[in-house]
Amino acid sequence: MTRRTNPVDPKAELDARAADLISRTDAFCKTALDDEYATLCARLISKMRRKRVVPFATGRPEIWAAAVVYALGQINFLFDPNETPHSTPDAIADFFGASKVTIGLKAKAIRELFKLKRWDGEFCTASIAARNPFASLVLVNGFILPLPAVALPKTRK
Repeated sequence: MTRRTNPVDPKAELDARAADLISRTDAFCKTALDDEYATLCARLISKMRRKRVVPFATGRPEIWAAAVVYALGQINFLFDPNETPHSTPDAIADFFGASKVTIGLKAKAIRELFKLKRWDGEFCTASIAARNPFASLVLVNGFILPLPAVALPKTRK
């Protein structure tokens, strides 16, 4: 007599892991940050889910959730006490019950995977984007120029 087991749908399992990560980051953002960070976390987790090799397919979900918050916090100056909202790496580690070192390493992997930098257009908060010193610069023929100075050449009549 053979036993049949129900095959596990890998896509459904990854979707469930992504939903779990989003609920974990939402919980942290609702208590310590704001809705904008919750939206950014959900967007980043969804982007991670679309990768061919999904980073959070293995590992502890609380570490991945913390790493998402940490990575977004690093590029949005979350750890600067003069910013609003503000949090600390210790607060993130305590909330998720994970090591700061482990969270930092996973956050670095996320930042490198998606080439996340400060002033990132896709994952920057609105307040940080408004203060982006590079937003009014453009590269023209190898020269960096401020946008108001960039104009089309006048044609002669």
